[in-house]
Amino acid sequence: MSQQPVPHQAESDAPNLDFDGTTPYEDYVQASVLTHLQHPLSDDPGEMVFLVTTQVMELWFTVIVHEWQTAARALREDDLPTAMAALQRSAYELESLNASWTPLAHLTPGQFNAYRSALGEGSGFQSAMYRRLEFLLGEKSASMLVPHRGAPRVHAELEKALTEPSLYDEVLRHLARRGLAVPAAVLDRDPALRHEPDPGVERVWEEIYSGPRDGELIRLGEALTEVAELVWRWRNDHLVATRRAMGSKTGTGGSAGVAWLEKRAAKNVFPELWTARSHV
Repeated sequence: MSQQPVPHQAESDAPNLDFDGTTPYEDYVQASVLTHLQHPLSDDPGEMVFLVTTQVMELWFTVIVHEWQTAARALREDDLPTAMAALQRSAYELESLNASWTPLAHLTPGQFNAYRSALGEGSGFQSAMYRRLEFLLGEKSASMLVPHRGAPRVHAELEKALTEPSLYDEVLRHLARRGLAVPAAVLDRDPALRHEPDPGVERVWEEIYSGPRDGELIRLGEALTEVAELVWRWRNDHLVATRRAMGSKTGTGGSAGVAWLEKRAAKNVFPELWTARSHV
């Protein structure tokens, strides 16, 4: 008896390779756009790493802003599960953002100087998406809109973000609606101003942390604390990478460089969440 040929298994498992036009992957991801956005301005091969890493950071800023906007909107509607899910996702995303420093963390001054002049007056503090991230944390400053006056759409988006309640504003309003004694002056303050530590808010967090250890408001506090810690780590990683690459020289764009970053790194995000722990 003759044996019938068995179809080759690989052929039956092979993916569809024939598409009209671009692939569905390309249509969704727009990879050809992303991978053609790099235009180094020097001949140094290290500039490509710097440029791509910076662009990756911008994409992570965009994702994290989306998560915090989702959380803020959910808190406004007293939908705590949706807010918590967004905050928890953002913690993983912040870890990935922070890991983006790895390719740049060990630059020597000579390596950075090889392409630093290509940046001209460009500096990270000019990032509009990072500014939106800071605004959501309550780090409001109208002066930070000034660099974007020449880009009307970006300026309008930042102006809107400046005047909207921050993520922390929405947290405190949610706590007030749940009967906690958030001071009226905090609830009614101008959202375009930077959040300043308030002893009344500190007492609210002290009350929450003195309650049931598995309470949902403690879980909210811990999710916010995780975000705050990861933002602090981001700022410190930025500071250390800059120290290694350029010491105390003036930063690009005329900033104070390390001195500016030291000032930022010294600030606590959601400050009362940290100080309340001393009273529990």
